[in-house]
Order: sequence, then structure tokens, then C-alpha cells
Amino acid sequence: MSANVESNVKPDYDQPIKDIATYVTDYVVENDHVYDTARYCLMDTLGCGLLALRYPECTKHLGPIVPGTVVPNGARVPGTQFELDPIKAAFDIGCIIRWLDFNDTWLAAEWGHPSDNMGGILAVADYISRQRIASGYEPLTMFDVLTAMIKAHEIQGVMALENSFNRVGLDHVVLVKLASTAVVTQMLGGDREEILDAVSQALVDGQSLRTYRHTPNAGSRKSWAAGDATSRAVRLALITMTGEMGYPGVLSAKTWGFYDVLFGGKEFKFQRPYGEYVMDNILFKISFPAEFHAQTAVECAIKLHPEIINRLDDIDRVELTTHESAIRIISKQGELHNPADRDHCLQYMVAIGLIFGHLEADHYEANVAADPRIDTLREKMVVAEDKRYSEEYHDPNKRSIANAIQIVFKDGTKTEKVEVEYPIGHKFRREEGIPVLQAKFERNVKTRFPQKHANAIVEICNDKETFEGMPVNEFMDLLVI
Repeated sequence: MSANVESNVKPDYDQPIKDIATYVTDYVVENDHVYDTARYCLMDTLGCGLLALRYPECTKHLGPIVPGTVVPNGARVPGTQFELDPIKAAFDIGCIIRWLDFNDTWLAAEWGHPSDNMGGILAVADYISRQRIASGYEPLTMFDVLTAMIKAHEIQGVMALENSFNRVGLDHVVLVKLASTAVVTQMLGGDREEILDAVSQALVDGQSLRTYRHTPNAGSRKSWAAGDATSRAVRLALITMTGEMGYPGVLSAKTWGFYDVLFGGKEFKFQRPYGEYVMDNILFKISFPAEFHAQTAVECAIKLHPEIINRLDDIDRVELTTHESAIRIISKQGELHNPADRDHCLQYMVAIGLIFGHLEADHYEANVAADPRIDTLREKMVVAEDKRYSEEYHDPNKRSIANAIQIVFKDGTKTEKVEVEYPIGHKFRREEGIPVLQAKFERNVKTRFPQKHANAIVEICNDKETFEGMPVNEFMDLLVI
């Protein structure tokens, strides 16, 4: 055979794709407490979505692509009256739950928010359930939704442990698309072969650049990018379910495969097999709507607030000690152009905590950002890495997200160095965090629904047995305003 002739022998599916398909079809979740964590995750995610409906820049994205389109027995968007096809519903749900960047997070070689998969999962679950009922069949239950969430979390999170997409310029929503495609295809009735085909479609698809997350281009696309990814997953799953073929060598194909084109020629690496690890260790963003690498920094700032609020003019410098990932992602100097820019700026978030003693979504708006004290403090901040923080950030037995702050005054005196290694949403602080999460959920639900209606939603979500056995369509009925 000539050396210039390429072999046209079709390969078997790449092993990482086979592992995902096998996990989705065969793995049985063994630990009941993981379902409890998934339910709290769903509550927090929905609550953040309902809160986001207060912001017109979010709600402008919602509704049918063609105004007036009606989808009989379509999927609902929580907190609205929209009834959409499952692709657009997945986008809308994904958009609202990520808009404020205020729920679960996963930090490793790659970062992200596994709850972003809930856009596709919840939209498809509602759509399937309503279609089944219309045809005389049983709907899915919320237990099925939690199972899909656990598996989507696991796929996204385990992939993220050792594989840094950000280092090759790709956004982490590639993992949302991948995980959502796998679980949604199964929800639609896909078998192992169809999951293989659909996952390959997600990998051969175009992938988002991180441009919109970084200076000088940080912008609001980062708030709907995950909605876009999870809705694209639904579209690819539906295409596959028509019998569309897959691409077995999408990862490993020389020259044209994912590894060579997008991943610097490197193959994916894996720290552990798929199981329940990610949901069990998920980080809840409970206290502050802040990029997660800054959560403990804001907690430090708020602790220092009473001591320094009347001495702002006396401050010589603010010493921020952090980990490498925070420096690479959210340490910024210079002008901040919009709320999306500000909530990804370590120095801005710390300044808010020091000045106001708390941090909420409205603090990223222009009227607050105009306060001259904020930029004055930002200019006095010195950011340094603590190598231990960086090492323990990646330690699978710790997974810390440590920050420390010490303030030095012009007369040479200093505050104590306030250090927080684990945020309240960390597994190590779960007992402390869950009651705070439940209270946060109740507050958020009450921003959208009247008292009696809100109380019914909260009561059902806090009742494990009732919630898990509830038909998806009935739960979604509750969320229609």
C-alpha cells in the first residue's frame, strides 16, 4: 500500500466515550445521601433561577424563538408561563440558573457548574412526562431527575479533574454539552449505542472559546453560555434518536480528531472511574453570588469589615493571599466594564465585602460600582500566591479554596491575617451549610411566588419521600407563575 493512502477502516469507539455510555446505562447509584445532596442542589439551582428573573438582561433571552409559537404539551420554564420545545426550554432554564452565578461549583484542573446540566435534564424530563401522559403512559418522577443530575455531575466533574480545557482556550461548557448529551439521550430512550453516537456528536461539535470570561472581553455571554451548551445537547440527542450515525474516532483521529485539533495532541486523563464522587463533594455557593475562587476571600473581607470600615482612608495596602487558579482567572486591574466583568474580579468582590460587610447581586450593578471607595481599595490590593493553597486546591482529600487577607495601615499597624480555607458550601462544612441553603432557597422562591404558593413549593422540596415520588409534570406545574 502506498504511504500516501489513508486507511479507511473505521475504528471502535474511543475508550472515554465508551466509559461514559457504560456509566450512564449500567451504573446504579448506591448511596441514598447522594440523592439528598442532589435534591439540595436542585433546590438551590431553581432558587437562583427564580431570583434571576428579577433582571431584564436575563429575561430578554427567554421565550420562543418565534414569538407566539405554541408547543402542545411542551416543557415549562420555572417562574414563567412559557411552554416551549425542549431545546429552547433547555436554553431558558440553563440561562436563568446560571445568570447570577450563585449555586453549585466544581473546581479542579477545569472549573464549571455541573448544575448547568439541569437545563437539558429538567426540560426533557417535563417534555417526556407530558408527552407520555398525553399518550396514556406513566410520567418520569423527580427521582429520575435526581438520578440524571447525579450522573451528569459525575461525567462533567470527573472529566474536569485532570483535563484542563481552559489551558487550550476552550470554555468549560464543553463538559456541560458532553454530560447533558449523554444523560438526555438515555432519558429520550436511547440505548448504549445511541449514547455512544450522541456523545461523539457533542465532541465533534464546535466548542466555545473562553473569550467572554476574560479581560478585556468579559461579558454577559458567560451567563447564557451554559444554557446554550445544554440546549445544544438536547438538539444533538434528538438528532441521534432519528438514527443519525456517530463518529467513533472523534477523539483520536489523526489530524482531524479532538485531541489533535483542540487539545494539543494530548489524550484525556482520568483520576478515578465514574461513580458518585462529584455530587458527594459538590461545592455549594451559598453565601455570596461570587465566582467560587473568591468565596473565602469575600468571607475574610466581611470578617474584617467592622474593624476597618471607619479607617478606609488610613489603609496603605490590602494583602490578598490566594491560590494559583484565582490569580489566573479573576485577579484584575483597571476598569471593569459591566456586571459580568465585576463578578469575575477578585479585587472588586473583596472591596465590596470590606466596604459594605456583605455581597449580593445588586453590588455588581453600575450604580454601586460608581462608588469611588471601591476602585481606591482595588488600587491598594497586592495579590500573592501561597503554594500550599494551590497544592491543597488540587488535593482530592481536601479540595480547599483558601484565601487570606491582612490589611496594613499607613502608620505601620496591621489587622490580623484572616484566613478561610473552606467555604461554607464545602463538604467539610455541609452540616453548617445546608440550613443556610434551605433558607436561601425559601427567600428566592418568595421573590417570585406569593406566600401560599411559595410555601407549598418549599414544603414539597424539603420532604424527601414526597419530592422523589412526584411526577415531573406535577412538580413543574407548581413552578408556573
